[in-house]
Amino acid sequence: MAKQNVAEQFVDILARAGVRRMYGVVGDSLNPVVDAVRRNAAIDWVHVRHEEVAAFAAGAEAQITGKLTACAGSCGPGNLHLINGLYDAHRSMAPVLALASHIPSSEIGLSYFQATHPERLFEECSHYSEMISNPQQMPRLLQTAIQHAIGQRGVSVVTLPGDVADQPAPEQSFESALVTSRPTIRPGDAEIDRLVEMIDQADKVTLFCGAGTAGAHAEVMEFAGRIKSPVGHALRGKEYIQYDNPYDVGMSGLLGYGAAYEATHECELLILVGTDFPYNAFLPDDVKIAQIDVRPEVIGRRSRLDLAVWGDVRETLRCLIPRVREKTDRRFLDKMLKKHADALEGVVKAYTRKVDKHVPIHPEYVASVLDEIADDDAVFTIDTGMNNVWGARYISPNGRRRIIGSFSHGSMANAMPMAIGAQFVDRDRQVIAMAGDGGFTMLMGDFLTLVQQDLPVKIVLFNNSALGMVELEMLVAGLPSYGTTDVNPDFAEVARACGAFGVRVEKPKQLAGALKDAFKHKGPALVDVVTDPNALSIPPKIKADMVTGFALSASKIVLNGGVGRMLQMARSNLRNVPRP
Repeated sequence: MAKQNVAEQFVDILARAGVRRMYGVVGDSLNPVVDAVRRNAAIDWVHVRHEEVAAFAAGAEAQITGKLTACAGSCGPGNLHLINGLYDAHRSMAPVLALASHIPSSEIGLSYFQATHPERLFEECSHYSEMISNPQQMPRLLQTAIQHAIGQRGVSVVTLPGDVADQPAPEQSFESALVTSRPTIRPGDAEIDRLVEMIDQADKVTLFCGAGTAGAHAEVMEFAGRIKSPVGHALRGKEYIQYDNPYDVGMSGLLGYGAAYEATHECELLILVGTDFPYNAFLPDDVKIAQIDVRPEVIGRRSRLDLAVWGDVRETLRCLIPRVREKTDRRFLDKMLKKHADALEGVVKAYTRKVDKHVPIHPEYVASVLDEIADDDAVFTIDTGMNNVWGARYISPNGRRRIIGSFSHGSMANAMPMAIGAQFVDRDRQVIAMAGDGGFTMLMGDFLTLVQQDLPVKIVLFNNSALGMVELEMLVAGLPSYGTTDVNPDFAEVARACGAFGVRVEKPKQLAGALKDAFKHKGPALVDVVTDPNALSIPPKIKADMVTGFALSASKIVLNGGVGRMLQMARSNLRNVPRP
């Protein structure tokens, strides 16, 4: 049996850790690793057109599967292109191993062609970033990187000079058993006791939930029912908490809707459950607050806390449920449910006036029709900007759908690259990229990756020829919009020229048929929907300085809300409120 080189050992260990694909762009310093992938049946090389797409795709695959994924870039500019997607994966707590190939080891530090210092450059967007400068560091260094990515949920970066990758692996190197899943963490008895006491003493308790509630839907619902608590959520908590939730009061924050803001401010005790919600301006400062999170480093960094509880959400709630006293007074819960339904009724009335006849098409209408037509287990990848608003308000989770985006990092151009990674996980599952024209064109070259890999991703392009969220930011600041308009081609023709299905929609009556035709198509498809550039959105709570900003902006703006099928759920929940 031929002796392994470092690159072959590297790839074998990734395969043993469960990696099934490595996304990237080939290049000279990376060639030994790519060739090792070619000869390893357990891992596929996914050729993309831009390394940023590789990192986004790997991050999305990791979010869908919960397992380690990998991406790679060649020396200098190649691996630098990974950095934005890695920032997103790291902030989304996606376990990703990034290989940053490097210049020849003999030239490091001598201003060689394409010289950088990757082990330094990636420090801020990773839990672990180190260089293999000697074959004797293998396999221990790679195994350490893998354990960091899985154990701490985020990115690890391994820098590997091309010449080192081609050297023989050490003969007596040892390979340890790899950690491939995370444990559950139970809080200490003292924290459980204190939280039980705080809950029992409070007449009005609100739960505000984030992505840390993944896998704990049943426990959150049982707990909320026992203490008669309204349940609000952050954007990243939407897919885990909003469905089958008789205590739902909507979402807080800049994209918020419903009564979540009121529920968090009018309670006596607010419990932050698995959320690192970044907008402290939307959190109260005059109520008691407890926070439950498995990551101790995030506890207390957004608001003043009365109690910090370090633990896995599901295990913590399982400890609390049998111990808290069941409350019988529903008045606070019912009041918030009514406020929530009333708030949704108001925005829906504003939205529904002749919307099915409005030209250019309302983007809210596009999102609502998309929500109705999409599969019950579809994966939605959502571009940053106004598409976040439409996704947050209109895409209905049900426990089977997935909704992912650059919700923490806030990068443009994420929807299509994330769809690539999501679709590779399961080619038979419907994957829909809700893309804006600005984000799509930023990395449009990788539309060719969909065609080349024959990935049946469906891109629904919200084409308003503008950077809508940036325009909104300017309006809020009292500034006229400037530098925000795009001159776009007919994207459907572009799609067809690339060998994909493409259709352009300019009238509402064409929309449903176009979406159905695209979804029936076996390969990649793009639906170019021309939407109203004046359809902007405002958060549910506006401060005086924001109102002033709008008043200073002389423009014809449609400030519609809209919440899709969430109103139906709110009405249903309201019907369950006991009548005196």
